[in-house]
Amino acid sequence: MTETHAERQAEAEAAIQAPPRGRHGRRTALIASAVALVAAVAVVGTLELGGGADEGPSAPPRSGSIVSVTRTTLTERTSVEGELGYGTELPLPVKAQGTVTWLPETGATVERGGELLRVDDRPVILLYGSLPMYRDLALTAQEEGQGEREQQGEDRTSPKTSGSPAPGGAGDGGDTGSTDAPSSRAPRELRGGDVRQFETNLAALGYTGFTVDDRFTDSTAAAVKRWQKSLGLQQTGAVGAGDVIYSAGTVRIGRAGGRPGSAVGENTLTYTGTSRKVVVNASATHASWAVRGVAVTVTLPTGGSVKGTVASVGKQATAPEGGGGEGGSGGPDATIPVTVTLQDQKAVGRLESGPVTVEYVGREVKDVLTVPVSALVALAEGGHGLETEEGRFVAVKTGLFADGAVEVSGPAVREGLKVRIPE
Repeated sequence: MTETHAERQAEAEAAIQAPPRGRHGRRTALIASAVALVAAVAVVGTLELGGGADEGPSAPPRSGSIVSVTRTTLTERTSVEGELGYGTELPLPVKAQGTVTWLPETGATVERGGELLRVDDRPVILLYGSLPMYRDLALTAQEEGQGEREQQGEDRTSPKTSGSPAPGGAGDGGDTGSTDAPSSRAPRELRGGDVRQFETNLAALGYTGFTVDDRFTDSTAAAVKRWQKSLGLQQTGAVGAGDVIYSAGTVRIGRAGGRPGSAVGENTLTYTGTSRKVVVNASATHASWAVRGVAVTVTLPTGGSVKGTVASVGKQATAPEGGGGEGGSGGPDATIPVTVTLQDQKAVGRLESGPVTVEYVGREVKDVLTVPVSALVALAEGGHGLETEEGRFVAVKTGLFADGAVEVSGPAVREGLKVRIPE
């Protein structure tokens, strides 16, 4: 005979109203409760913490976004703050002596042949080259005892009287009345790389009539006189060590350390190059990225960006002002200057200075399996795993984290595998 719903309900109510009597009945109830608790913990452990090393038992599917394991290239990028400008200002090596009578404005540019400043109302001219101006350039009289030509002339010269010393000899201490010695001496031609450097500039300024070589000749002196005439100077044919200053190219005038009326000093005037660049005070402990030639991206205050290249890295670390003691745990890191050149000056626009952000690639891995970082779950036995679309859990080994994604690998991980992002 079939049991009715009313009868079953009555039996259930009777069981609640009349609980099992005695010690045995209480034991039965406790054991049943314990079994139910263990079963619940097992289910939670499977869902939240994972199963075996590779795959865990399946569990009822849960809600959440489904994504695919993809194969791509991960790039770790790091940003540091920098300052846009023209680089470190350097003092002009002014060798002229006297009083400053004119200085150019800060920010002015000077090209080859232009005036850098005036000393005693004489212009100091900019020329291009790497060798400093370290001596006067001019034709000079041949000194006694120097030069093969003079030595050969002395060997051929005989004394006019038996009691008179030979011209130019050790006993020639005054005017002997003879004109043979002066007429036998030709002007001495300076030779050297500095002569070639100067003649190269003179030719670039449009002066001709001489050969660009290592010799300062009569033809060079004649061209110098024409150049001096154009500058409104006395036409001597000689160039003083303080008349010109060499640089690698066009310069931009920096801050003036003197003013008209003051004596020339080491810091009378400073200069920089004309190309804008970025200087980063990089942490000395995290500056492994700063290697000459490394490509970076510079984000400008305007929001645009421009490609850059690390041009130089300082070798001396400097502790920031107000920092803690050496090696102090609470003090800021020491920094080293890193100079970045900008490839496209036009992309910078009219900006001359301001804060910028320099982004560099710290590490890159190619052709690896990746998932969003949010897809990772913690496993009960440690490490990380992924939950598949079917509700299984697979263990994974993580690699590079970058751009919100993470490199993953493991026996059960393959490209295209559907995994769930936990809510």
